[in-house]
Amino acid sequence: MNTISENLKRLEERIEKAALRSGRRKEDITLVAVTKNIEPERIIEGIAAGIKIIGENRIQEAEEKFKFITRDVEKHLVGHLQTNKVKKAIELFDLIQSIDSLHLAQEISKRGNDKGKIAEVLIEVNTSGEPSKYGVKPDEVSDLVEQTSELENIKIRGLMTVGLLTEELEKVRPCFVKLRNLFESLKNLKKENVEMRYLSMGMSSDFELAIEEGASMIRVGTAIFGPRR
Repeated sequence: MNTISENLKRLEERIEKAALRSGRRKEDITLVAVTKNIEPERIIEGIAAGIKIIGENRIQEAEEKFKFITRDVEKHLVGHLQTNKVKKAIELFDLIQSIDSLHLAQEISKRGNDKGKIAEVLIEVNTSGEPSKYGVKPDEVSDLVEQTSELENIKIRGLMTVGLLTEELEKVRPCFVKLRNLFESLKNLKKENVEMRYLSMGMSSDFELAIEEGASMIRVGTAIFGPRR
């Protein structure tokens, strides 16, 4: 079994090759190491091996694990966020990647105001059309960005999607193309609280495809830590 350090090295080589295919450099891609169900000691091992950003799916799990992580590392929420967990999410995370409604954005703005903190967020888009997936519909993204940009204590930093769940990778590509097109259309939006910096798409099974289609941020767990135990 490979060590986390070996897995990271192999992952970085794959990222570099995919970036070159899209006319970019490895440094243009931000890696978020997804640590769902990973024990704190293994996360700490990963940070020592070079991980700079970790992504958690659940508030309760993150709260327990973060007590043990004292090393300086950026923390992202990459899973669905319920409005009743917003207060805790703002305390725990540097970036919330899963905003999919105005109601949720309003709650973040309100709680951010209470804490005197500006929350940085990504808008999650359901690009696959799967009813089981979270995310705003592609044709509603523009309106949600406009409305959220009017709120205080919240800054939109980009878009996020989860591709179609299939082993046929070419069926996933349209999801990433759709998000990239949305991202490009919003890039020049002149709004004070909007800066389209991150195009977050691609996981262990499809990150190379996502990078080819323009991803600037990928969320990878299994390729770093191995299969979930």
